[in-house]
Amino acid sequence: TLGTQTDYRDGEAQTDPYSPEYIVRSGSVPEILTLAVLTWGRGLPAGQAEMEIIDRIREKRAWEAALPPMDSPSNVAKRLKMMEAMERKEWAYREEEIDKLQKVQLEVFKKLLQRQEENQNELYAKRLYNHWQNHQKAKEEKIRKIQCDCALMLRKLIAKRKNCMGKLERRDIIQEYNDFSSQTYAPLSRIGFFPDNNSDYYAVKNFYLNTFAGLCELEKSVQYSVSQLKINAPKPKCTTTKTGYIRRSGRLDAVLEQVHQ
Repeated sequence: TLGTQTDYRDGEAQTDPYSPEYIVRSGSVPEILTLAVLTWGRGLPAGQAEMEIIDRIREKRAWEAALPPMDSPSNVAKRLKMMEAMERKEWAYREEEIDKLQKVQLEVFKKLLQRQEENQNELYAKRLYNHWQNHQKAKEEKIRKIQCDCALMLRKLIAKRKNCMGKLERRDIIQEYNDFSSQTYAPLSRIGFFPDNNSDYYAVKNFYLNTFAGLCELEKSVQYSVSQLKINAPKPKCTTTKTGYIRRSGRLDAVLEQVHQ
């Protein structure tokens, strides 16, 4: 009364076909027993190659039935001749099978070599691309250095051209104080000026701040009301009216107080 539906197909749960027991009568050789080597997955279901094998087995059985008996020298010679012809035919068939197998293997080898060549070409292309990228980076770095050197040489030439005749120029104090990048505001250390040598010159030195006696005297001079601070707490704003209604500005405070409670 109940049905069950699985998540799998019947083909996935199908086992090998059932082969029942059999009994062979005496004196009879069933043809199907010659195909006992073929099993499910290994020759079955039969294809074109298996059908050719079955036809060859039938031809061989017919040939064996047609062999003359060995009761006379002529029949023996004829039998040997037929067996030699059959043996040559078997060797020719085997050579043909070997040729087919070699052709299949050759095709497989060609595909493998082609795939290997494609992978190798892809690897070479990637290496060549990386090499080209490295050369491009080196080229850009070299161009940038050349441009920096060119700008430096141009600045030197411009500075040298200002005084191309080698004339002495008088010091223009107004111009030096007007230009904030001049030696007056920003002297260079290469001309003998080191701003860190006189760093203590600008430090503030005060008796009242650097000594304990000065701090005590400074504290005495300050009024008492300055040291004693008084903070008055702010008075809360009236958020209700005389009639008992809450103002619009105090509604948020009332809601927050209610949530807190």
